Amino acid sequence: MPTYVYEVIEEDGKGGERFELFQRISDEPLTIHPENGKPVRRVIQTPAIAGKYAPMNTERALKDDSKLERLGFTKYVKSDNGRYEKVVGSGPSQIGE
Repeated sequence: MPTYVYEVIEEDGKGGERFELFQRISDEPLTIHPENGKPVRRVIQTPAIAGKYAPMNTERALKDDSKLERLGFTKYVKSDNGRYEKVVGSGPSQIGE
């Protein structure tokens, strides 16, 4: 079951206290706070979904030079002289001072 975030609607219309509630997707959203009876509204949150673009997959993808080049990126690595030298891609051969 997903966790939904609700916000108490204060008398002036501004948002007040927030709380979380486990609900089925098919359940109707709350309109009244279950403990104090004040009006509430559901707050839209960014979902936390692991998948193709999750950090662990992104880090792995950044190590694959052929994949970066295929996707149109240019990868640079800092050299001993302080400049960044191109490893893969179509950008300039060096960047930096």
